[in-house]
Amino acid sequence: MSKLDIETKYQITYCSAMRLKLFKIFSIILSYFFLTGFVPILSFVGPSVTAITSGNIYKASAQFIVNQRIEKETGKNSLTLIKETLIKDEIDTKIQKNSFDEDFKQLIETRIKMTKQKLDNQNLQKLLKKRIEITRSILNINNTTQ
Repeated sequence: MSKLDIETKYQITYCSAMRLKLFKIFSIILSYFFLTGFVPILSFVGPSVTAITSGNIYKASAQFIVNQRIEKETGKNSLTLIKETLIKDEIDTKIQKNSFDEDFKQLIETRIKMTKQKLDNQNLQKLLKKRIEITRSILNINNTTQ
């Protein structure tokens, strides 16, 4: 065996060892980003994916600038801002629905009270007429009106 063959063997082993180390480093970094909830990485990943898929650097840079502007003005990244806006809209919809339900319930209760009062008045009038008739019959008074 020649000296060149031995060096090539060590170079291949060294190259595979370096690849393994790089793979470990990248996997640790990626796991850090995904497991810790480090969301601002999305503001960098989004434009880079846009640039890679569309090949349009201008579009990707505009997306990055918009994300940075949103974060500067609101203090939140675009993903958090959209999520909070959707949750707020959902809560507002529930509040409006509950408000409608309460108004409807109050309307029904008012109508029931009014109907009950009318029925009570009618029953009272019938009872009053009946007592007048009984009193007339007891006193033998003919149909005279008051």
